[in-house]
Amino acid sequence: MRGLKIAIKTLAIVAVLVIVVVGGYVGYVAMQYYRIEDNFVLSCQNNASDKVEIGQEYTISTFNIGFGAYAHDFSFFMDSGEFLDGKTVTGKWSTAKDEQTVLTNTNGAISEIAKLNADFMFFQEVDENGDRSHHVNQLEKIKQSFNGFGSVYAENFHTAKLLYPFNDPHGKTNAGIVTLSNKHVSSAVRRSFPVDESFPNKFFDLDRCFSITYLPVENSDKYLCLVNVHASAYDEGGVIRKQQMQMLNQVLTLERNAGNYIVVGGDFNHDVANSHGEFATQMKKPNWVFEMKNSDLANGFRFATAKNAPTCRSTDIEYTKGVNYTVVVDGFIISDNVESISVQNVDLDFKYSDHNPVVLKFKLK
Repeated sequence: MRGLKIAIKTLAIVAVLVIVVVGGYVGYVAMQYYRIEDNFVLSCQNNASDKVEIGQEYTISTFNIGFGAYAHDFSFFMDSGEFLDGKTVTGKWSTAKDEQTVLTNTNGAISEIAKLNADFMFFQEVDENGDRSHHVNQLEKIKQSFNGFGSVYAENFHTAKLLYPFNDPHGKTNAGIVTLSNKHVSSAVRRSFPVDESFPNKFFDLDRCFSITYLPVENSDKYLCLVNVHASAYDEGGVIRKQQMQMLNQVLTLERNAGNYIVVGGDFNHDVANSHGEFATQMKKPNWVFEMKNSDLANGFRFATAKNAPTCRSTDIEYTKGVNYTVVVDGFIISDNVESISVQNVDLDFKYSDHNPVVLKFKLK
């Protein structure tokens, strides 16, 4: 009897300790959580002096580099999918395999973008300091590699030390989106997207945003607005993404009404090129893939996208060409006073990321 009492008392103490530890951790995560204010003013480091000119041809690229983790053998724990035969799969990992993998992918991504000789560059999922990327400072690597460019950085991921998933904890991360310009920047601002505020999703998703970088146009009182976007993923039903696009459209309308020239680029996490069925796959269309058309954009705007190659692969399994579901979710939106000369998806076969870059040549009318 005495032994039973001791066992019960021991179990009670263990249960209390578990509750205290778990409760304390949840409290720590909740206390660490915050949203960056809307209309947060950003700075441009290493600003250039030359101004944008009307009638000149310019090149802009966009590339989601996936925090350097996405080698072909990487699958992501939040992604799930289904094969055509009904077999379901879920990704495994939360962090990059090792530091060397991050360095290889980061340097490879930078090298490929450098080949494009772009005047302006957008990057998404750039880690400044993260357990998931083994503390490789991708932001500094990008800035150092393009040291003749001005850089604008907008943070969109700042977490407490996340202990999930248990097989590969995500850890603590500071990351964001980067805009580079070899033309003069007069100002920049970070706009906060609506996000999923439900528990516990808000602790694991990014602090989604877009940045607007204002470049004065020579002999004009107007600006070229470069808008770098990283919209939500894993949004069942597309509810949050719809709210985000409504906000983006409102901002684009205000800028166009002011007479400005607008180029929007990035990872929209929508099918922006009517690309479903364009690429070989052995998997069903994921439930997060929604199509976005020109009719979904504000008046005076249209997509500048291509489907010569996919720009995003499913990460529910390791990558094998022709097996994973692939789609075009990266590209550009331009205002009616911007002429699209050409747009192309750069087919790297997802060598350095779960995305491929996109490059647009354009000029201001």
